[in-house]
Formats: sequence, C-alpha cells, structure tokens
Amino acid sequence: MKKIDGKNLAKRMAVALVLGLACGFGCILIRESMIENGMQERWASINSWLFADISAEGNEQAIGIFYVLGQLFVNALQFIIVPMVFTSITLAMCHISDTKKLGRISYKTIGFFLLTSMIALVVAGMVGFGVYHAGLFDVSLNTQLATPNTSSASNPLLVLIQAVPNNIAAAFTNNGGVLAIVFLAVCVGICINVLGDQIKVFKQLLQEINALVVTFLSFVITKFGPYAIFVLLTRTFAVYGVDHLRPAAAYVITTVFTLLMFLILGYALILFLTTRLNPLPFMRKIAKVALFGFSTSSSAATLPLNKKTTVEEIGVKEEIASFVLPLGMTINMDGTAIMQVIAAIFIAATSGYEVTMANIAVIAVLALVASIGTPAAPGAGAVILFTILTGLGYTNDMAMMAYSLILAINRPIEMLVTSLNVIGDSSACVYVAKSEQMLDEDVYRAYE
Repeated sequence: MKKIDGKNLAKRMAVALVLGLACGFGCILIRESMIENGMQERWASINSWLFADISAEGNEQAIGIFYVLGQLFVNALQFIIVPMVFTSITLAMCHISDTKKLGRISYKTIGFFLLTSMIALVVAGMVGFGVYHAGLFDVSLNTQLATPNTSSASNPLLVLIQAVPNNIAAAFTNNGGVLAIVFLAVCVGICINVLGDQIKVFKQLLQEINALVVTFLSFVITKFGPYAIFVLLTRTFAVYGVDHLRPAAAYVITTVFTLLMFLILGYALILFLTTRLNPLPFMRKIAKVALFGFSTSSSAATLPLNKKTTVEEIGVKEEIASFVLPLGMTINMDGTAIMQVIAAIFIAATSGYEVTMANIAVIAVLALVASIGTPAAPGAGAVILFTILTGLGYTNDMAMMAYSLILAINRPIEMLVTSLNVIGDSSACVYVAKSEQMLDEDVYRAYE
C-alpha cells in the first residue's frame, strides 16, 4: 500500500506541476498582452485579486487568493519543522547506542556532503569560467534597478558560532536557526544514551511528539500537496515572468543548464560510484520530492516528504534518515553553492572585475561556507549571496545593480536549486545506509 500510495502521489504531483506551469505561462501571456494594449490597470486588478503578496507594502487592500493559499500550505509545513528536527535527530541518537557506529555515520554523512559540494563547485566554476570567457556575460544592466539594502552582510564564519545557541528558548522559536536545533538534538540524544534507563519519560514524550508530527505532515502532504504545487507554481510564473528574465538571459540559461546537468547526471553518477547501486530506481522514486521542492522552494517544507519517501520507498532505515536528512537540510546545499558561484562570476563580469581561476577558487570556498549557513527557506540563497560579494570586494555601484538584478530574477532558479538540495540529502542517506548495511535493497529496487 505504501508503494501504491507513493506512486499515486507522484502522479498527482506531476499533473499538478504540468497544470501549474501551463497556467503560469498562460498568465504571463495574458499579462504581456494586456500591458501591450494599455490595460495595465486591468492586470493590476487581476494581480490584486489572485497573486499579490498581501504582506508587502502597498498591498493592504489586495486579496491575493493564490498567495494566501500557498502561504497557508508552506506555513503548515514550516511551523512543525523545529519539533520534527529535534525529535527525529534525538531519537536517532537514542537508537544508535553504539558510539563507534554513531561516529562512523557522522563522518560518512559529512564526508558525502563535502564530496558532492566540492564536485558541484568545480562543475559550477568550470561552466561559469567558460561562459565568462565566451563573452556571454557581457550584459547591459538596467540603470534604474534599485540598489538593494546591504545592511545584513555578515562574516560567513558566524554560522559556526550560531550553531551553538546561548538561549535554548530562542533556538526553539527560530526556524532560520535549524543548525542550532541539530546541535541541541545531538547533545540531548547522546546524553540520553549515556544515562540509559534513567531517562524513560522524556524519551517516551519525544516518541509521542514525533508520532504526532509524522501523522500531521503525512495528512497535509498527501491531501493538499498536489493542490499546493498548482497554486505555488501558477503564482510564481504569473509574478516572475519573462520581463524579469530578459535582462540576464545568459545567467539564467547558464545556471539552469548547470543545475539540471547536476540534478539528472551528477547525483546518478555519484550514487553509482559510491554504492554500486543502479541509480534509476532512486531517481524515479525521488522525482516527486524534487517536484515538491521545486514548487515550495524550501528544503524545510520538503523535509517531511523527503523523509517519508526515503524510508518507505527507497528502503533506508529510519534511524539513518532521521539523522542525515535534517542535517543535510541545514548544511548540504549543493544547488545553492552552484547558483552562488555562477551568480558571483556573472556579477564580477558585468561590473568590471577580472575573473581568474584564483578568483573562482576563492568564490568556491566562500560559497561553500555561505551555503552551509543558508536558511532552508525560499529566496535565502540570493540574500546570502551578498556575503560572498562583500568577501570578494565586489561592491561598486555596477556590482550592486547586478546583485539587485539577481534578486529580481532568481525566484525560478531558487526553485530548481531546492530540488538539487533535497535530492542531495536523500542520496547521502542511501550512501550511508548502504555502507552500514541499513538499506533494504529489495525495497530500493522495487517499483511496482
């Protein structure tokens, strides 16, 4: 039944994806036609009723039906992220009582994340350098672009300090600080292991909270997931249309090509070389997770479906998935790193800075560190990109205009970035589970 349910959910999500893209592009055509025929006010009215962000300044009277429905779904997933991450990792620590085994799993997980991230950065650097030398990043920027607010720039190494919270209550109320929750969960889980039978009530409480979380999330994803995909995609493409993509088509095409290449070929090849498993069953089953991540543009919102698919359909033991997936959601950002490397090269090229292999190496290191600290939320990767620019000294007026252009056009790219990030997390689960003999290979291969 689980396999049948998973296959049906994948079909419903695929249908929702196609319908959402079709309606979104239809809205783009309608908007372009209305603007060309001088009916801007009519489109503004349609946008106010259907697509407007009602939380934005100036939209106090807007209805924003698609925005409201999409945000309700995303919020329903995100509000449960902190308890899910804390309980799942803590219980995973409890289940792995062998400290040597726990150490092996930790080393293998982080090692796999670093391996895929380094490969992603090398690929992005090579593609970006090639496109730069071909002159395809010589783009004329719109001088009317607003310079973004840069007051939030910070040292990327701060992520190491913020991983250890100085206030437990504050850590549990901040969805953007999931790395701190991971640290707390690991510490609590290890302490429960040390104390053993002395901690029974609290462990039972964690199990009951985890059961509540899993039940709630399964209901939300199964019943409302496909509808949410349709609503989110339709609104995204209706709001971020071709007018935003025209000014920097070279950046968009280069980034999308690189992301798709790594998504389709990169993970399949890495999985085959590290596990000797046929990657096709994995890619077929994980496709709906990629679609869901593409629609929500949030690794946090995709985590519940990713865990459900990885355990029930791919065959990874729950204690492995409960540890690797939340950790990957916070520190494994292959897609984000690819986007940030190409975006930094694009900004350097359009703002008069020389791009050399040495510069790209520095960009890659900063992108790796910055991507680790990127919150698992929509649009966060483009915002964290400013950290890389300040680290490289790309701060002249043209660089700031290029950066504001990236902020304007990056929403569709961020959607594809999320698909890479979540598939990378699941592939790490398969690698770790296979190496620890905790992968049910019959479940992995089956797809009836």
